[in-house]
Amino acid sequence: MVSQAKKTIALPAVMDLDSLDGIRDGLIDAIEESSICVTAAGVERVSTNALFMLISAAQTARSNQFEFTIEQPSAAMMTAIERLGLGAQFSGMIK
Repeated sequence: MVSQAKKTIALPAVMDLDSLDGIRDGLIDAIEESSICVTAAGVERVSTNALFMLISAAQTARSNQFEFTIEQPSAAMMTAIERLGLGAQFSGMIK
């Protein structure tokens, strides 16, 4: 069932409660079908809920036997991850 295809999802500059529904919907569709590459270079602000959503999406992708990676995370995103003590949860995802 492992697919060689990989979908790319670009995260918006502001990942807050207003943007989570759209991001979540895109992730849900993608993790059912293929591996996912999330590009995060443009993230300027990220909420705690958005980070937890990415962790959950990665776990779901793995349970579906798909890879989940985050490429080029912005400094703002990395700072948020570290401040919240989530470095271990994201270490395997970030490329």
